[in-house]
Amino acid sequence: MDAIPISHPNLYIQLENLARTFSQRWKSTRDLMDIHEAVSLSRKALELALEWDPDPPRTMCHLANNLKPAVKLTPEGDPQMPYRLYVLGSGWQTRFGATGDISDITNAVSALKRAAQAIPTDSIHVPGYFLGLGDALLRRCMKTRSLAGGSTEGPSSDIEDEMEGLAAIKLAVSTQGGPTQIVDRLHGARMWARHLMIMAPHSPDVLIALDAALDLLALRGGIEQTIRMRHIQLEGSAGIAPEAASIACELERPDKALEWLEQGRCLVWNQINRLRTPLGGLHLSNPSLAKSIMNVSRRLESAGSSREHSHIGMPLRQKISLQEEARTHLDLAKQWDELLHRARAIPGFESFLLPARCPALLQDLPESGPVVVINVHKQRCDAIALRAGDEPRHIHLPNFSEQKANAYQRQWQMQLRSKGLRMRGDELGAADQEPPTRAAGRYRGTRGTPIRTVLQGLWIDVVKPILGVLEISKFEQGHDRVPPRIWWCPTGALSFLPIHAAGIYGPGVESETVLDYVVSSYTPTVSALTERVRGNHPIEDGVSGLFLTSQSNAPGASKIPGTTMEVRSVYKKAIKTGIRALKVEGADLTVDECLGHLEEFSSVHLACHGYQNPEESLRSKFRFHNGTLDLATVLRKDLKHADLAFLSACETSTGDEKLSDEAVHLAAGMLAAGYRRVVASMWSIGDTRAQEVAKTFYDYLWKDREPGSGTGFDGSQSAYALHHAIQKLRDDLGDTDGAILAWAPFVHFGY
Repeated sequence: MDAIPISHPNLYIQLENLARTFSQRWKSTRDLMDIHEAVSLSRKALELALEWDPDPPRTMCHLANNLKPAVKLTPEGDPQMPYRLYVLGSGWQTRFGATGDISDITNAVSALKRAAQAIPTDSIHVPGYFLGLGDALLRRCMKTRSLAGGSTEGPSSDIEDEMEGLAAIKLAVSTQGGPTQIVDRLHGARMWARHLMIMAPHSPDVLIALDAALDLLALRGGIEQTIRMRHIQLEGSAGIAPEAASIACELERPDKALEWLEQGRCLVWNQINRLRTPLGGLHLSNPSLAKSIMNVSRRLESAGSSREHSHIGMPLRQKISLQEEARTHLDLAKQWDELLHRARAIPGFESFLLPARCPALLQDLPESGPVVVINVHKQRCDAIALRAGDEPRHIHLPNFSEQKANAYQRQWQMQLRSKGLRMRGDELGAADQEPPTRAAGRYRGTRGTPIRTVLQGLWIDVVKPILGVLEISKFEQGHDRVPPRIWWCPTGALSFLPIHAAGIYGPGVESETVLDYVVSSYTPTVSALTERVRGNHPIEDGVSGLFLTSQSNAPGASKIPGTTMEVRSVYKKAIKTGIRALKVEGADLTVDECLGHLEEFSSVHLACHGYQNPEESLRSKFRFHNGTLDLATVLRKDLKHADLAFLSACETSTGDEKLSDEAVHLAAGMLAAGYRRVVASMWSIGDTRAQEVAKTFYDYLWKDREPGSGTGFDGSQSAYALHHAIQKLRDDLGDTDGAILAWAPFVHFGY
């Protein structure tokens, strides 16, 4: 048996046969060691059978037969009794899932009740045992009702099962347990909320269950882990915040939907932000405590982003060192929790670094336009519009769905792949290189293409209804007039689609797009935006300025000569305008020198290749001639005087589909590092088009600059500048599919 590899698909069969042999021998010998071995082997067989066996109930039946005598012979009070009862009950429960036989679930309830009664109250396994019992009781409740034709008017046993089941799950969720129980408790909280929404949607326990789920999600991605491990953990819990928000919207509680989306999305960015929170008020109240919190926060941030992960080929000494680092990291996380507990005991600091509630989230909203959070979930889709001085406004989107969002995302990605739009320098094919035309004759090409289908669907089902409720009308061009601003905060698959380019592209009055109504920006979370509004103070003259670099010939990447012309053109304009600027190109710049310049200049223009790493998101990077600048390295910087980052590279706001709620991309990383605003791209940008956009962008930004106004750089009009640059490129290229893919990748993040 030892010679069979654990990955062999038939190993569970051999384990099952061996377990049956031990069970048969026990009948002759009555040696308890035989039945113990049968139980152990059956348990291993079950775990493998659930993965490999086309008929797991058969294995479950053998498991139950092996466990029955073990339970019968175990004396009351034996420490092994709760576990054996739990395994027996779980076996019956799994078998019921396949057979639907009510006797199986009744046997499961009986065994799991005894297990829950027998387990010591201080055991770390209490949550798992009570969750199993609650699940079994609710399954029996639903089965009983289905046999009664769905009626709840029959025997009261189903109601008793329901009440007992919900009580057991509530206990499981609220009991501390061990670290390994967090996933079970999180699953229990979701189960609790879902069942209540079916049977008692107006129960106050719905909100309690979802509050618990969001708290447990934060524990699953806790700061005692590296950022990479947090992301791995969060992959397994994707969609919790959008699910909670969809329930809140169904209950007409947009305030709770907003709170849960803020708490459960961009979890790692929020953690980094909390570690960097200014402690001015606490410094005045308790300087010693504030100093301790600052010290631990810095060490925690360093531990989270710098530690390697062990692998098979790593030397033993290095593995031991990593284990010591992990223990130190865990100790720091415990110290952090203790320090926060002490701070919250001080009058006036009761909510110190706790997730923000709705009234706090509504403070410091921008005055220049609304923030629109769009929640996408399989049950329903909704928008929550936020305006300074108003309550959250709930906008139901009945014609949009998660299924549509996923289909649009697939279509869009297929179009990008078919056009070869993967890295900077990929220009459109010859078929798309039609002569430029002005707005009057902008539309050229057939209608109903996949690109138009996606953009039209987004317009009709999502954007137009939102603009209608907000009473935002088509902008009429005029002297010195600018369109209103809007900030989009999408979730799920919608995060990977160009909302800012949604519209109907066609001839005459039929053509109608987002660009005709508003100046679009994006924000990963509402908090990420309001923090920038709150911190929008003048930048010191000594650091206000623009650092530029072009990396036209990075090793392992295609040549992009346009970056050199782009940077030299912008630099020349900056010097002529009187802006404090520095240009370092190609091999003259090292990664460390670049990091130094990021601290010396408030704004940066990076013209280079960008790369989104789908496996390790924090290894997404900018390619330089002398190495790479990755997201993890940028995150280790806390750029207190940062203003604008213009990322003239590809895939800088693409994100990771497995972590759609986390906004893991280079643009969000630059925001987390301290930049107030970022210009980025959603997919490949052509080398020539990137030059044109950059030139028009800075021309607009500096067009009204007064002589003698100093050498500082001000990026506060960057959203308008990008809107203007995109409109100009659109006017030049028209609205063919190729033209849309040329001007639509450019996006603005932040304030």
